[in-house]
Amino acid sequence: MLIPFEEMPDNARLWIYQAERKLTPEEVQFVEVNTRSFLDQWQAHGQDLKASFQLAYDQFLIISVDESFSQASGCSIDASVHLIKALENELKISFMTTSQVAFLQDEEISLYPFNQLKTQVTNSVIKPETLVFDNTVQNVAEFKTRWLKESQHTWVNRYF
Repeated sequence: MLIPFEEMPDNARLWIYQAERKLTPEEVQFVEVNTRSFLDQWQAHGQDLKASFQLAYDQFLIISVDESFSQASGCSIDASVHLIKALENELKISFMTTSQVAFLQDEEISLYPFNQLKTQVTNSVIKPETLVFDNTVQNVAEFKTRWLKESQHTWVNRYF
C-alpha cells in the first residue's frame, strides 16, 4: 500500500540507496514508475506493507515502511533488494556502492571515495560547513534530523 512519504511516521523504517551518479530525467521517471508499482503491491506474509519512497536530488532512492501497520519480513526486504537490482540492471548503474561519500556542494552532489576524504579536506574541497549525507539513518526521524548535516558535526570531523 503506497502512501505519500510525508505521511510516514517518524518511527517508520527506512533504507537509502545512493546512485553512483545523478539520474537523467528519463531514468528518474523509470525509477519512480517501477518503485511505485513495486511498493503498491509490496507484502510480507500476505499482509500489505504501508510503504513510501522519494527520489531525492535525482540520486538517492529512499524507501520507507511503516512497521506499526505491518512488519517487513526478511523475504519482503529481499524483494525490495530485488527491485534495486532490477533497476541497476536496466539502467546500468549501481545503487549499492558504499565506497563513496556524498556531499552537497553548490546545490550539486559530489561523491568522494573514503580513501580520498583526507586529501579533499586538506585541499579545502571539503570544509567544516560542507554538507554530508549519512545514508546509515534507519528511520524517518533520523532521516529528518541526521541525513544531511555539516561535516563538522559528523564522523567527517576527524579529518579537520
